[in-house]
Amino acid sequence: MENWSVEQVCNWLKQRNLGELVPKFREEEVSGAALLALNDRMVQQLVKKIGHQAVLMDLIKKYQQQKSGLESLTYGCDTASQKFPEVVSGKGLKSFFARHKTLQWTSSYALPEFPYDVKCILAEKKCPDHSMRIRIIEFLQADMTKYLEGSLYPNSQQYNTVVNALLQAYPFLDEDGNGFLLWKRALKDRFKYVRRPIEDDEQVLRNKCKFGHRRGQTRKSSCAENKLDDVQVQVEEEPARLKGSTMDLHIKWLNQEYMKTQRNWEEVDNRMNMTTEIRRKMISNKAPLKDILKLFPFLRCPYQLFREFQILTHMDIYRKTVKILEIYSENILSLYVVRNNPINIMLRENLKQHTEEDVLKCMKMTAACLLLPEVFGDDSSLFAVVNEEVKAVTPVLEVKNPFNVNSCEFALYVEREELAQLDDCPTALAALVAAFRVFDIPCPRRIHRTLNFLESLVFEVRNPASLPTQAKTELEAPKHPVSDSASTTPLRS
Repeated sequence: MENWSVEQVCNWLKQRNLGELVPKFREEEVSGAALLALNDRMVQQLVKKIGHQAVLMDLIKKYQQQKSGLESLTYGCDTASQKFPEVVSGKGLKSFFARHKTLQWTSSYALPEFPYDVKCILAEKKCPDHSMRIRIIEFLQADMTKYLEGSLYPNSQQYNTVVNALLQAYPFLDEDGNGFLLWKRALKDRFKYVRRPIEDDEQVLRNKCKFGHRRGQTRKSSCAENKLDDVQVQVEEEPARLKGSTMDLHIKWLNQEYMKTQRNWEEVDNRMNMTTEIRRKMISNKAPLKDILKLFPFLRCPYQLFREFQILTHMDIYRKTVKILEIYSENILSLYVVRNNPINIMLRENLKQHTEEDVLKCMKMTAACLLLPEVFGDDSSLFAVVNEEVKAVTPVLEVKNPFNVNSCEFALYVEREELAQLDDCPTALAALVAAFRVFDIPCPRRIHRTLNFLESLVFEVRNPASLPTQAKTELEAPKHPVSDSASTTPLRS
């Protein structure tokens, strides 16, 4: 049974009065090996009637009871090879080792280490949105390819093993009992999408020729086959979700709306949602930032930058940043390591000129933000520059007249070009942290500790990033956690 093709399995079903299951088994490409690997969950996905489920599981169980174990089979092959080498040296032995390799693969498979943002979504036990589903599928496909030693053609049993491992680790992804087939289909589509543009891989070219794929040609076949080819092409292109003129219309509308003074923000949100996938695809493929901003200029607006961050992480970066500055500002300013810093001296001089509580609070938060790299011994020029020219390529804040109530200015620069004007220090700091994640920009090593500390508070990590030795005794994490009860998100300007 292990060597049966899909058609042989279908014939076997018909002989046992299970002909109703044939269409589904053909669709899911259930071969003999896949049939024997089915577990209760998979059978429930494939077979809707409880009576058929019971009959199928009973048949599989009886066959497995009759089947000898792998150890006895290996011993038998070793014995036969000694007595009758001419019998086992051909195709039979080759197929045995192929099956043994498959068994090794499936028994040793473990899910990959997902990226931080994916792990955050999975930890919340919420069904991911479309863009996050694609990220999960991409990582599973890459991991399977590694296990397959570069091959892009997993068999049905290997698909089943990977999807089953995913749903066992995260049962909430099952989606009302239909998750197994949906995730398996998505994973198979991902492999098709990866194989489609390949022109120089021997295995891919061999299989394309075998199944009639010809570059620049169409298959001469019946009307039904042509329709099937059209469906296959549509499925292969599905991960990109590029719908031609529709996507162009959304992008054109966004560019026109960006030029207006009065903007329809509700429709902007809607169109940005519709174009999320292609935007994330461009960013993950390292498209030039200028090209991304040309198509999606609203990413220059702090509100949309924060909204994009929330789509990726499910965190309100602005509220988190306000709360962080409110909690830590006084402690940061009292540290010995920054006591005689020019920023701190400038702050103390300007505090004498004002009595309004809100102004004083704002000035202290600004000073604490600018001094944070000094606390960690990082390079402050990669974090914020005060009254100087921006030279860093990575995201950095430009701050002019930080303690002048009438002329203070904040701006976010990326690749030495201004990305956005910002209203105040909390908005500026939130935009800086968000830019690294939204545009998938690696954090420079010379500013890593500062950004790591901020992100650990934003994502409410149980043990925040450790503080420098000289600051630990003076700047301990507060007893109360960072909450979402801070002021509202800034206006969409």
